[in-house]
Amino acid sequence: MGFLGRIREGLSRTTKQIVERFDDIVRHADAPEQRSRPIDVETFDALEELLISADIGVAATERIIAAVKGRSRNGTSLRDLVKQEIRTVFAAVDKPIAVASRPQVTLIVGVNGTGKTTTVGKLANLLKREGRTPLICAADTFRAAAVEQLEIWARRAGVDMVRARDGADPAAVVFDAITSGKAKGRDPILIDTAGRLHTRVNLMHELEKIRRIASREVPGAPQEVLLVLDATVGQNGVAQAREFMGVAGVNGIVLTKLDGTAKGGVAVAIAHDLKLPIRYVGVGEGIDDLVPFSADEYVDGLFEEKW
Repeated sequence: MGFLGRIREGLSRTTKQIVERFDDIVRHADAPEQRSRPIDVETFDALEELLISADIGVAATERIIAAVKGRSRNGTSLRDLVKQEIRTVFAAVDKPIAVASRPQVTLIVGVNGTGKTTTVGKLANLLKREGRTPLICAADTFRAAAVEQLEIWARRAGVDMVRARDGADPAAVVFDAITSGKAKGRDPILIDTAGRLHTRVNLMHELEKIRRIASREVPGAPQEVLLVLDATVGQNGVAQAREFMGVAGVNGIVLTKLDGTAKGGVAVAIAHDLKLPIRYVGVGEGIDDLVPFSADEYVDGLFEEKW
């Protein structure tokens, strides 16, 4: 199965819920064989309830409903109108990463439990399959288990990893990794960071320090800062993102555990509320189960027609 098919597969639980309820909304009550009923106030109310239940979020839902109302007289189906507006939400935040200096340094941040460390290993595997030569940096030196777990993933992906003794200065490990990456021609350098220190202030201070070291060694680095969010926590993930955005300079999202939720609509809320693109999605526990995000495939999968 290709990357695009994996997104649809991961969305299966969300899609099942949305498709069944959406079809109930658009089906003509007095003539079930007709593909749609007149769009009225009740239709919009039911659609609003459906979108919010899928964790698309209140603000994004209000935007979608307003757009659909404004275009509902042009003969386009309700399903297509909703899909068009969600695609517009994703298109507005789809910004490519600018890499003026090499190697590219990618910082992976997020709270513990989101799948951050495994995401680093899966991302290294994906990039290697694309022909790149990633190097993993184990900068979460405060959790020995995290470093050991990352080492296992690095071996599975067949990529090099730079680590230090437990409790070492994370910024020093980042310096070593960038130095090694330059010497060996590795690109990109994927930096796994701590998800929790003794206080939030300590964590944010550590991230700031890592960013300073990276930018000193590679102008413009880190060019990419990916925040790993767990799709199963829904709107709480949006709140988590706000914690990291200011200090960490997040410019992309990895949405994990998409296959484990019936509320996969949270990707829309993230793009709309945080103005951040979804770069990758996790659709399983295997090393190949991280795939590049495709807005078109996501939207088509979310509102798949049964007829």
